[in-house]
Amino acid sequence: MTIFQPMTGNNEFEVGYNIPAQIGMAEQDIQTPCLILDLDALERNIKKMGDYAKAHNMRHRVHGKMHKSVEVAKLQEKLGGAVGVCCQKVSEAEVFVRGGIKDVLVSNQVRDPAKIDRLARLPKFGARIIVCLDDVDNVAELSEAAQKHNTEIECFIEIDCGAGRCGVTKTEAVVEIAQAVDAAANLKFTGIQAYQGAMQHLDSYEARKEKLDTAIAMVEDAVEGLTGVGLKPELVSGGGTGSYYFESNSGVYNELQCGSYAFMDADYGRILDKDGKRIDQGEWENSLFILTSVMSHAKADKAIVDAGLKAQSVDSGLPFVFGRDDVEYIKCSDEHGVVEDTNGVLKVNDKLRLVPGHCDPTCNVHDWYVGVRNGKVETLWPVSARGKAY
Repeated sequence: MTIFQPMTGNNEFEVGYNIPAQIGMAEQDIQTPCLILDLDALERNIKKMGDYAKAHNMRHRVHGKMHKSVEVAKLQEKLGGAVGVCCQKVSEAEVFVRGGIKDVLVSNQVRDPAKIDRLARLPKFGARIIVCLDDVDNVAELSEAAQKHNTEIECFIEIDCGAGRCGVTKTEAVVEIAQAVDAAANLKFTGIQAYQGAMQHLDSYEARKEKLDTAIAMVEDAVEGLTGVGLKPELVSGGGTGSYYFESNSGVYNELQCGSYAFMDADYGRILDKDGKRIDQGEWENSLFILTSVMSHAKADKAIVDAGLKAQSVDSGLPFVFGRDDVEYIKCSDEHGVVEDTNGVLKVNDKLRLVPGHCDPTCNVHDWYVGVRNGKVETLWPVSARGKAY
C-alpha cells in the first residue's frame, strides 16, 4: 500500500499551506480543521466487515464514494478482502482504476456520450468495469463505445427496490434489458443492482427489515425471470451499512456494497441493531473525525471552533464531540462552530474530535486524511477523488 510521504527538500508540501500535518507529528500539532483517521479503529472496522463477508460467502465491493480514497480502498482490499469498489460517477471510477483498483462498478447510469466514451476506455487499464442500466436505449450507446475502443463493459440491470431513484420496477423490464445486453457486441450481462438506499438510516431494525423483505422479494422475482430465459445472474449486488445482514442472509444476494461502516458517522451511528443498541456502540467504531481547534472563548459559556460549514456537511445533522459529554457542538456558520461550554472547561487552542453527521459529503470537502496512531501522525492519504462529480 502506498504511503504518502511529504516532500521537504523543495517546499512542495508545507504544513499549514497545502498539507495539514507531517508524518511523525503529534496530534496536538496538526493544523485544523482537517480530517483525521484513528487507524486502529479503522483497521478493526475493516477486518470485522471482511470477516463477516467471508463467513457468509459474500463478495464485498466497498463503496468508494464514501471515502473517495484509493489508499483507503486498498486497505479495505488488504485487510478486509474487498473485491473492488463501487462508485457513482465515471470520473470517480477513473481515479480508482488509475490508482490500481481492478474491479470497479459504476453503480449509476451513464448516458452522456462523452462520459460513455471515457467509461469504455477504462478496461484498457486492466480493470473489470461494470455499469448499471435501467433503459434499453442505453444498451446501444454502451455497445457502440465499447466496440470503438475494442473493450468489454459488463452490465448490471438496476432494480428500484424502494429508493425511488433510478432503476426499473418490473421483472419484465429487467429481462428485456438483460436480453438486449446479452445480444449486444462488447457488452456482458453480469447481474443485478438492487440497493435499497432509502431505508439505510431508519432507526428501527424492524422497519429496515420490513423494507428489505420487499426488496428481496422483488429481486427473487427478477432472478427467476432471468433464469427462465437462460440469463441467470452471476452477481446480485446491494446492501449497505444499515442492511448488510439482511442481504447476506437472503439466499439471493451474493455481493455487498457497504461503505460507511469503515468510518461511521453520527447519522448512521444512531440506528439500532436487532437488540436495540446504537450501532456505533458495539457493532462499529467511530474512526473518522474532524479535528478542530478552539479559537475564541470571549463568551464565558461558549467556545468558538474553526470547523464550520466549509469543513463538513450538516445535511444529516450537526456533528457531536467525540468522547465528551461536558461540551456540545450546537450550531455553525461558514467558518465558525459554536460549542456550548457551560462550565468553561475549554480554553483557546484546545482541540476536539468531531464526528460528522454525514461522512460522504464531509470527506468530499477535504484534500487529506491524516492517519493517527498512539497520538502521532503515521500517514497522510489524499482524498483522491475529491470533487470528481462528473
